[in-house]
Amino acid sequence: MNKINLYIFNQIVKSCTLVFFIFVSIAWLMQISRIFTMMSNLNIQFLDILSLSMWLIPNLINVTLPFITVFGLVLAFIKFEKDKEIIAIYSLGLSTSEIKKPIIFLLIICIGISFLLNFILSPYSYDIYKKKEFELRNKIEFDKINISNFIELDNNLLIDFENNNQKFEDILINFKNEDDNLIYAKSGNIINEDNKLVFTLFNGYKITVNNEEIEKLKFANYRIEFPNIKKNVYKNFDKNTVGIYELLNYKKESNKIIILQRITDILIILSFILYFYLYIIKKNNYAHNNFFVFTIFTIFILITDNFLENINASFIFLIISNIFNVLLIHFLGASLKLTKFYE
Repeated sequence: MNKINLYIFNQIVKSCTLVFFIFVSIAWLMQISRIFTMMSNLNIQFLDILSLSMWLIPNLINVTLPFITVFGLVLAFIKFEKDKEIIAIYSLGLSTSEIKKPIIFLLIICIGISFLLNFILSPYSYDIYKKKEFELRNKIEFDKINISNFIELDNNLLIDFENNNQKFEDILINFKNEDDNLIYAKSGNIINEDNKLVFTLFNGYKITVNNEEIEKLKFANYRIEFPNIKKNVYKNFDKNTVGIYELLNYKKESNKIIILQRITDILIILSFILYFYLYIIKKNNYAHNNFFVFTIFTIFILITDNFLENINASFIFLIISNIFNVLLIHFLGASLKLTKFYE
């Protein structure tokens, strides 16, 4: 590439880099706040949650890459149009090919990054994230919990207590079996024993609600056991952790759908860049309303694609959807009466 090609490419990369830090930072902050909220009751250390969230970054980049490409291109060419740099290029007797070369180079880089993220980096890092999250969720050390704030150990067991120098006070247990039960004790011990959660309680009462009848039992000493809710075996069913080696077993119907979804993610970026070149750059349609239409259109496609992935659409339905998106792209580009700045 000559100096003009490099200049245009560098400006596009700068815009994409700016959008990259904005989008990924916002997405990462939202995810880490979600993790903090989810694990706040377990008194997990800040550094553990921070290191856990770092494994989400490749997945966040993968999700936001189409947005980064779209907004990076739009910002770069708004700058070119505002500074009259495209007019300067044509005034020098140069053609659209000076812009075409950087776009082709950008296209190759984006497709390469998208392939690496979709099939290798993102599944690998997300699998590590899920395993570490599993370990942290099951790392319940009651002695280290200062403020319990109603810990929901499973759907049928909720506990609350105060840890006063490793002495448990004001213990509240709500559990369901055939009846609804509520236990309160002024003090007690909580230990893990033989894969069971054992409560030894002192000075309290137990209330049982059965068929609208209420039974109350006052006790000086009371011992109750629950099966330990800690899951010792990590079982993962998240399709986002399936890497390229697992996908090579293409005979599975689910693997075919995952492959198609990830190829679709790559083709979406390809179609967006080609659309931008064919209907904006090549036709010199640099009016701001054209950038607005392009941005809204691409966001609509991305939302639709994300929706189809979340509802686990069938293989045939995904193929039909991809064909529809391709036709929609060409129909929109051919039918819009875009304003030309340069003839």
